[in-house]
Amino acid sequence: MANSDTQRTRSITHALIRPHITERATALAQKNAYVFVVEPHATKREVMVAIKTLYNVTPRKVATITIPSKQSVGRRGIRGVKSGYKKAIVYLKTGETISFS
Repeated sequence: MANSDTQRTRSITHALIRPHITERATALAQKNAYVFVVEPHATKREVMVAIKTLYNVTPRKVATITIPSKQSVGRRGIRGVKSGYKKAIVYLKTGETISFS
């Protein structure tokens, strides 16, 4: 029975990869908005359900942004690719917070 509960939780929360901690994300957190890196094919609904399940808060709105991959040139002219990703900005109801500690 515990195995099926674990699989159900894993399938609900697969959309979230990790919190995206930057200066801008910290400033948004003071305004009740939190930034997460999400799976590339995750929808806004899936992100909303994952946030509700993991953090026990009610998202008011979710905005998703796809960051494209970029070509880069490192030392000695070595070329590479900076990976692209998708992030979600989750706006919470007033009075609710998420703690990442």
